[in-house]
Amino acid sequence: MEYNIDMEKFSERLKDLRIEKGLSIQALSKEVNIGVASICRWENGKADVKGAQLIVLARYFEVSVDYLLGLED
Repeated sequence: MEYNIDMEKFSERLKDLRIEKGLSIQALSKEVNIGVASICRWENGKADVKGAQLIVLARYFEVSVDYLLGLED
């Protein structure tokens, strides 16, 4: 089975979820203990997210990792 991970979809979903919660990048950074620069790079598609950070984000936003990665809707 082939998995097509769409990092552009991840960037869009992360930004959308953050905005839905009414959070700035700085506020999200404090909530999840991840650097502002990392979140900025992810939202702008300049860097890939690592496994542990992906799990933290999925738990915080109460979505699946598959959803964040664009593997499910």
